[in-house]
Amino acid sequence: MPENLLSNINNPTDLRQLDEAQLPQVAQELRDFIIDIVSVKEGHLGASLGVIELTIALHYVFNTPDDALIWDVGHQAYGHKILTGRRAIFHTNRQLDGISGFPKRCESIYDAFGVGHSSTSISAALGMAIASNINGDFEKQHIAVIGDASIASGMAFEGLNHAGVTNANLLVILNDNAIGIDPSVGALKNYLTAVKEGKNPRQNNMIKSLNFNYSGPIDGNDIFAVIKELKRLQKIKGPKFLHVITKKGKGLLQAEENQVQYHAPGKFDALTGEIIPKIEENLPPKYQDVFGLTILDLAQKNKKIVGITPAMPTGSSLKFMMDALPDRAFDVGIAEQHAVTLAAGMATQGLIVYCNIYSTFLQRAYDQVIHDVALQKLPVIFCLDRAGLVGEDGATHHGVFDIAYLRCIPNLIIYAPANEIALQNILYTAQLDLELPIAIRYPRGRGIIADWKKEHFGNYQKIIIGEANCVKEGSEIAVLSNGTIGNNVSLALEEIENSDQIAHYDFAFVKPLDEKALHEIFKKFKNIITIEDGTVIGGFGSGILEFAAHNNYQNSIKTLGISDKFIEQGTVNQLQQCCGIDVKTLKLLFLSYIN
Repeated sequence: MPENLLSNINNPTDLRQLDEAQLPQVAQELRDFIIDIVSVKEGHLGASLGVIELTIALHYVFNTPDDALIWDVGHQAYGHKILTGRRAIFHTNRQLDGISGFPKRCESIYDAFGVGHSSTSISAALGMAIASNINGDFEKQHIAVIGDASIASGMAFEGLNHAGVTNANLLVILNDNAIGIDPSVGALKNYLTAVKEGKNPRQNNMIKSLNFNYSGPIDGNDIFAVIKELKRLQKIKGPKFLHVITKKGKGLLQAEENQVQYHAPGKFDALTGEIIPKIEENLPPKYQDVFGLTILDLAQKNKKIVGITPAMPTGSSLKFMMDALPDRAFDVGIAEQHAVTLAAGMATQGLIVYCNIYSTFLQRAYDQVIHDVALQKLPVIFCLDRAGLVGEDGATHHGVFDIAYLRCIPNLIIYAPANEIALQNILYTAQLDLELPIAIRYPRGRGIIADWKKEHFGNYQKIIIGEANCVKEGSEIAVLSNGTIGNNVSLALEEIENSDQIAHYDFAFVKPLDEKALHEIFKKFKNIITIEDGTVIGGFGSGILEFAAHNNYQNSIKTLGISDKFIEQGTVNQLQQCCGIDVKTLKLLFLSYIN
């Protein structure tokens, strides 16, 4: 049995001591290592498996970390992490106090740029390359590895457009596997397919027309071909573009054949590749499925309804509508700005548009929300999936800023349902001739009502805009919650015997706030506690503080939520504990007020 090579590679310098002929063995060992760990610990799988040869080749040819290597998004960077000193701790990937699932500058000198959202790599690498020129270093290499789904984003084109008129020592590597999380879409995808199939005339090359030295496409899973081409490009100055073809999930048959499911498959058998089924009988529904099934039902009854998502049809469950009503549901690719303004354009023509964007990704379209939607009072319905703490994806993906960054925008309604029924009902209410845009935020994961679909699906009730709800009466203390975090409040109160002193109110509407209810609360209760699963600075609690100040109330107000720091990775429950908004911590807090 040959010696295990990977166990002796602690950094790329060790890798470069090997003969090139030994690298296929390293590739196999690296693949097996990732499969073994991810099968047990979970995480992103297919993207990293597809770029194993490319990863090894990059570190073998280039002098990292002196040469800057930037991985777009970061789903594809597991092999990079293992080869750059994190093999021994890779089992902590995405866990509390472990390493991040994405490249992170403070984690390693080999992580040249922190990433998590798509399409930033070209701009970042170009910035580094220009800085090198300014600093008089004309030999340093700057490499951006970007996927075909990410390069279709507007920001990637902005970076390419600028790079093409510079003499920056930049190499853009297009990792073309025809899929992001879901299959890639759009005219650029069709163009790349034509290039791969040899159907596009070489003189009709859009990358060359942007003044890049273009090469490819080459087989990105042929390590010798990749090394040969990287060594050639290493000697060429100026902006360069290498088109490589890889297979997402390569080395695990099921991951190759079912690339969507094996993007992040959960636990699976490392030998057979079979996903270990989770017991999902009699469980509450996922909030994304409540959205997906409800919008499909509403769209079948109302022909004006359309759905939009930027590259998340499966994750958002808009795929239900895309399959049933393909002419009225659109995946626009990784293009959040376009998605929002596309929705605005549709709304001007009387369509009822549900624009489903993860909370953390709507940040990328902030100007469009203000300028193209709210300013014009266009009633776009923003469905913000993955709001609040999302768990193992960590700081780049927590949807904790949306309340704060949306609350300051005029003409915008903000609503966070407490459960599946409320989500269904607000989706129904939003299409009843609403005159203003609305943002509906709901979390990743499951709800609380196991029989939701059987007992409640389709039994719509109109919600009164701006109305709060008293969940539990009380005499001394008022707890005001927003969204599903209110369920933690209810559970905590259920565990307290003498909880009759504590009232609980569900303020689903952050904007407009129910000022009538607030006046009654402030007149009745001396102590008020607010709780949200977003940042306390500028969030729901801030809105309550502003109301109190404006009306000269002197009540004691305590705001709970996410403090002024970025929250790292861990399970949602662990992170709620870190933030003091889990059931146990809330129970202790409530008891301190009672006693």
